[in-house]
Amino acid sequence: MINKSERISTDQKTADAFAASWNNLPSGSVYTQEQFNDWLDPLKSEDISGKTVLELGCGNASLMVYLLGWHPEFLVGVDLGDCIETAKKNLSVLNFTNWKIIKDDLTLFKRDGFDVVYCIGVLHHLKNPAAGFNSVIANTKPGGKFHCWVYGREGNGFVVFFVDPLRRLVCRLPWWLIKYFIATPLAVPFYGYANFLSHAPKFYFLRKFPLYDYCLWIASREFSFFCHVVFDQLVTPQTTYLDQATIRDWLGSYPQIDSDSVYLIRRNGNSWKFGGIIKKTGVN
Repeated sequence: MINKSERISTDQKTADAFAASWNNLPSGSVYTQEQFNDWLDPLKSEDISGKTVLELGCGNASLMVYLLGWHPEFLVGVDLGDCIETAKKNLSVLNFTNWKIIKDDLTLFKRDGFDVVYCIGVLHHLKNPAAGFNSVIANTKPGGKFHCWVYGREGNGFVVFFVDPLRRLVCRLPWWLIKYFIATPLAVPFYGYANFLSHAPKFYFLRKFPLYDYCLWIASREFSFFCHVVFDQLVTPQTTYLDQATIRDWLGSYPQIDSDSVYLIRRNGNSWKFGGIIKKTGVN
């Protein structure tokens, strides 16, 4: 049995690394409304309106900023890092009071249950991603919906074999050194590569280039977002790229998940969105 203090120490370094990232960004959300909609899809505003909602791994509340616009009854964000103070500041300037930020280990967090639980871009940074998914399920009440997004093993060959080894070397360095002297210079060729693919004729052979679909998606964003993405890749002490088989195994291992509600969607060729509905009490 792993006690709470041991679990916190397991993921604390990663939480601290991301807190350094979140706490050194401009106020507000780092994402656009379009990105938010994309990450949450197939969840829509009607799935959130009037519902109790939980975000596991909320960072600086960049997603919560938009989700409040979908008018949940109440929204709770949980994060292990000190970025919770930045999250509170980002939400406090909005015309909403139906929210709460809690500092806690998401793998251990447990409440009576929420109508909707989502976890975007977090499970793959945990030492035990399956424990994080277990918390998603445990916090979704009967009849409620859950939704996750993770880095995929498929479509990320270049990142796994070239970027991830670099991450293991540099993640121990001070965050400012990683951000300004490693991530920012590396974002320059990444920005050029993505924009080249975006503007090049849509020849079939180009689709074989690394991260093709992802580059078409990110090419519309400004250079600062490229810097943010590269920094996020390099600053974390822990990343696991999850394959389709692993996610299907997760979704099939909980009898309380309604198998007819399950979805698994490939996003931008290199990540997975997945979710479903927890059976109502007494439903087999």
